[in-house]
Amino acid sequence: MRIILTINNINKEVEIMPGDVLYDVIKKSGVSSVKKSCGTASCGVCTVLLDGKPIPSCSYLAAKADGHNITTIEGIQAEADMVGGMMNEEGAIQCGFCTPGFLLTVIAMKRELENPTEEEMKNYLVGNLCRCSGYEGQLRAVKRYLEVSR
Repeated sequence: MRIILTINNINKEVEIMPGDVLYDVIKKSGVSSVKKSCGTASCGVCTVLLDGKPIPSCSYLAAKADGHNITTIEGIQAEADMVGGMMNEEGAIQCGFCTPGFLLTVIAMKRELENPTEEEMKNYLVGNLCRCSGYEGQLRAVKRYLEVSR
C-alpha cells in the first residue's frame, strides 16, 4: 500500500504494510531524532507532531497518517534548540533519551494553550516519562520558555 506523508515539510511517497506503525516509516525515511522505548504509547519517547498535535508514533498506524503533516525535531530545529537550551540550563537533561519527544510536546503545548497554569502544563506533559529526573528542572524550563516566547 502506498501512502503520502509530509515529513518536516518534505513530501514523501512510501510503501507500507497495513500493520506498519508511523515510527518505523519515519525511521526508514531517514529521520534520526525519533526514538522508541516502550512500544505501547506509554512513555512519550517516540512523540512526533501530526498536524501540530503530539502523538505516539510507536503505536500510530502509518496508514492513518496518509496525507498528513508529520513534524519531528529536525522540522522545528530553531525552536527545539531554544527549549532544549533552557532545559539544559535548568539541569533537566541528563541522558537525553526522552528529550526529542518532550521538546515536541512542549512546543505543541505552547501553540495550543494560551497562558497555561502549572496544573495545565503538568496535564499536557503527563505522557512524557523521564527516568532520570524529578521533573522540576523540566517544569522550570517550560515556564521560562513560555514566558520568553510570549
